[in-house]
Amino acid sequence: MQLSRIDLNLFTVFDAIYREGGITPASRRLHLSQPAVSHALGRLRELLNDPLFERRGHEMIPTPLARSLADGVASSLGNLEQMLQRVGHFEPGTAQRCFTIAARDSHELTFLPALMSRISNEAAHIHVASVRIERRDLEEDLQSGEIDLALDVALPLSGEVRRERIGAEPLVVLARADHPVVQGKLDIETYTAQSHVLVTGRRRGGGYEDAALARLGLSRHIKMRCQQHAAASQVVSRSDLLATMTRGQAGIVNRQMNNQVLPFPIESPPLESFLYWHSNVDEDPASQWFRAQVRACLAERVELSA
Repeated sequence: MQLSRIDLNLFTVFDAIYREGGITPASRRLHLSQPAVSHALGRLRELLNDPLFERRGHEMIPTPLARSLADGVASSLGNLEQMLQRVGHFEPGTAQRCFTIAARDSHELTFLPALMSRISNEAAHIHVASVRIERRDLEEDLQSGEIDLALDVALPLSGEVRRERIGAEPLVVLARADHPVVQGKLDIETYTAQSHVLVTGRRRGGGYEDAALARLGLSRHIKMRCQQHAAASQVVSRSDLLATMTRGQAGIVNRQMNNQVLPFPIESPPLESFLYWHSNVDEDPASQWFRAQVRACLAERVELSA
């Protein structure tokens, strides 16, 4: 099979169907009609002599051949797109582009408002999408260009993913102002004796603070799990539960709650945050510009926190 005789747009359609799970969402992603996407899939099926996707209810389930092709196709398309983006210069004042950044809600609260304000003044046609992804997909999504940047804790990623430490914040504990047990100070015995609300997007397992406790052979009772620090702060204000988070997060979500903010009762390393991007965009002018904007806003956040 000679590459010169293959329409590479067929693989763009393949990648969209694989990622979106159907022809209709793929057509929206590609800004094409459904018949056009169906026709392209038909041509690729004929070319590869395989159905590639089989309908099951409302989903298109990939065949074994499709699954074997998916990673290579996504990587190749991502590399090609990044190469084309590096051609020429990037002018933020006239550029029309959407940058996608993977971030947790705690990071959104602390830097997105400043980022949007900064970008709006310099680049009126630049759009930003903050999304949440599975950490196991981070490297693949960075490589393919599905996301441009990520903000997260320290993660075990390959050398192809660049990282830059953007800060480290100590943990603090929130308790309501009239808590019957916690009043102005908190020791480890009192901390472990209380019930807690844990902020996490995971269905099970503990948080960074639980790992710190485990190193000392300690544990705590988690009575509630939620996904947002603002919600945890409100829960604390209306119950006897304690919530543990970084000092910066507490400074934002506790402004109107008037909860007590107390030091985490054991010594533990500050929680580090990192900025991640793929090596294939190191020299991309657009990516360099966007990273600079994000860095500036994160630096501003650190100054305000201090």
